[in-house]
Order: sequence, then structure tokens, then C-alpha cells
Amino acid sequence: MLEDMSFGKLLIIVLVIMVLFGAKRIPDLAQGLGKGIREFKKALRDVEDEVKSPSTPQDKKPEDKQ
Repeated sequence: MLEDMSFGKLLIIVLVIMVLFGAKRIPDLAQGLGKGIREFKKALRDVEDEVKSPSTPQDKKPEDKQ
């Protein structure tokens, strides 16, 4: 799919985006997209760490040895 992309097609896509959103809103959209991707990756890492870590019950208190 991306192999078919030529410079002309990319230029048309960029122009359509500029017409739809305006030049002033494009940086805001890109910033929001970047932030969303970072948050998604962070959540994915958190889940992976949770799965990889040994399961320890967090509801139970450690027993005192006396």
C-alpha cells in the first residue's frame, strides 16, 4: 500500500489536510497525536511490566514473624 505512494500523492494528501483543518490547527493536531501515541506506549509498557513481574498479592499484608 505504501509502496505505491509517490510524491504527487503525498502532496495532494497534505493539501487536503491543510484545506480541511487549516494551517493553524495542524500543529495542535500533530501535538495531540504525539501525546496520544506516547500515552499508549506507556500504558503498553506498564501492562507488559505487570505481566512479566512475579505475581505478589497486594491485598495481603506480610505476616509478622514473632
